[in-house]
Amino acid sequence: MRLIFAGTPEIAVPTLAALEDAGHDIVAVLTQPDAPGRRGRTLHPSPVKVHALERGLDVWTPEKASAPEVVERVRALDVDAAAVVAYGQILRPRLLEAVRLAWVNLHFSVLPAWRGAAPVQRAIMAGDDVTGATTFMLERGLDTGPVIGTLTERIRATDTAGTLLDRLGVLGAPLMVDSLAALDAGTARPLAQPDDGVSYADKLTREDAYVRWDLAAHVVDRRIRGCTPAPGAWTTLPDGSVAKLGPVSPRPQRARTVPGQLREEAGEVLVGTGTEPVALGWIAPAGKKPMPAADWWRGARLGEGAQLGEA
Repeated sequence: MRLIFAGTPEIAVPTLAALEDAGHDIVAVLTQPDAPGRRGRTLHPSPVKVHALERGLDVWTPEKASAPEVVERVRALDVDAAAVVAYGQILRPRLLEAVRLAWVNLHFSVLPAWRGAAPVQRAIMAGDDVTGATTFMLERGLDTGPVIGTLTERIRATDTAGTLLDRLGVLGAPLMVDSLAALDAGTARPLAQPDDGVSYADKLTREDAYVRWDLAAHVVDRRIRGCTPAPGAWTTLPDGSVAKLGPVSPRPQRARTVPGQLREEAGEVLVGTGTEPVALGWIAPAGKKPMPAADWWRGARLGEGAQLGEA
């Protein structure tokens, strides 16, 4: 097939590579424009752009993919279909109509659950046991198009959004290859999504990543893992400064204490929650790199009863 590929982050690269390996003719790769790094000075290409240029593919980085001039460029390519994985732009009807068959999106949930920008993060935070990936045909609505194929994957107790996304990115690549092959052969039977079971996965904000220690330990655990690595769970230290936190481990066998209260026990740094305490994994005070919580505790010399977050 003659294809366009649209994607931006690292999780999109396995699908692009799989489509190349399957022998498809990737005539153009759309990805987001180069963006500032963490320090905000130097512009960096997206992982998809880096991969595409290494493979000698034609890369486009439009500010607006649905702009009239981009639509005309796509139409002129006379492609069969387009594959989309975490591109990061809304694609308008005129662009969707510029290919012969369809724009097929790989979405990291089992639709219609968790439509939207952060399906993996929201699934972890909600305590779902299973998630997956879905290929579907893009249309005007948000992740509402007919489904071509799905797969499921168990959410592990230690999964962060990062580890689960990485795994789904690899697992979803052959699903996209198979879906496009079926579409090309005329054997695909896209099914309309049901009206029940719909949920939405809004993009995470900094407020979503703030740790509320008064919640139950298992909820604190899920929320932190869902926000790792981005936007990054955070709390305030006793001096009012901000620190980022890595995943924690509930400790149901340990004595309960005041939510947010710190103590050291058996070599672990424990924090009180609305139920049992949790053991901190790593912590990164403002301006510092992540360090094991035990190392931070020794250096901070806060003493028993110090408080994280709001007292």
